[in-house]
Amino acid sequence: MWPSVRHRVLSDAVRQFKSRVLINWSVCSSGELLKLEEVEKILSDVRADDVRVIPVNNNNNQSAFTNFVVVATGKSQWHVRNIAQALIYKVKQKQTGAKRMLLPSVEGEEGGNWIVIDSGSLVVHALDEKARAYYNLEQLWSSKESTSDKI
Repeated sequence: MWPSVRHRVLSDAVRQFKSRVLINWSVCSSGELLKLEEVEKILSDVRADDVRVIPVNNNNNQSAFTNFVVVATGKSQWHVRNIAQALIYKVKQKQTGAKRMLLPSVEGEEGGNWIVIDSGSLVVHALDEKARAYYNLEQLWSSKESTSDKI
């Protein structure tokens, strides 16, 4: 008797877990955390400088994990953090009333020189002026040759 009860309870728990995961996966995999138009509007609202949108879809074989890379410059570390916070706030605002919130992955928030926000279909790089000049991400993502072709 106990094995059948245990099996029933576990199968119900697994079914509920799978339904939650599939719902969250569909939201996340559709890339609807942030849309490109929303990101461009937010970046203009917080007065980010030199905003560049670089398409890196699978046709160019540059990236299999995102469709667009957005690079924006902030005037200071505070401004770079403010850009990231505005984007995260927009994601939270879109999910008001949801049982579970899906947030984009954020890296570099402590330093403030370079913050990366990965929202699925697009990745936003917010950099201060010195980091933007040093790393030159536009050249990295815009190049037609890949490093595997050179080897």
